Amino acid sequence: MKTLLYFAAVCQLGILVASTLVPRVLNWRDNLATLNPFLRRLFWVYGSFIVLTIIGFATVTFINADAMAHGDVVGRSICGLIAVFWGARLFVQWAVFDVRPFLTNRVYKIGYHALTIAFLFLAVVYGLTALSPDPETYFARRFNQ
Repeated sequence: MKTLLYFAAVCQLGILVASTLVPRVLNWRDNLATLNPFLRRLFWVYGSFIVLTIIGFATVTFINADAMAHGDVVGRSICGLIAVFWGARLFVQWAVFDVRPFLTNRVYKIGYHALTIAFLFLAVVYGLTALSPDPETYFARRFNQ
C-alpha cells in the first residue's frame, strides 16, 4: 500500500506537468481576453490554488505514506479528503464538462483518457486507504493468498 501511495503522489505531480499544457490547448490567452480583468485574474488565482492543493496532496503523501498505509486516524482522514477531491474531479469531468470540441486530435484524446484513468486511480487508492482500518495489512493478506 505504501508503494501505491508513493505512486499516487508521483501521479499527482505528473498530472500537474500535463496541466501545464492546458492554457495553450484551450487557448486561454484569447478566450480569457474578453473577461473583465478582475475575473481574468480570479480565474488564474483559482487555477493557482488548485495547483498548490495538488502539490500539497503529493507532498503530504510522500512525507506521511507510512502513517497512511498503516491506518493512522489522521492519515486515513487525509486520504479521505484526497479521495473526495479526485472523486469530485471525476464527477465534474463526466457530469459538467463537454470536452468533445477540444479533443481535436489523437494526442489530445489519449491525454484526456490517460488523465481520466489517473483521476480514477487516485480516487480508488486514497479511498481504499481511507476506508480500511489497516490498509497495509489488509491488502498484504488479500494479495498474498
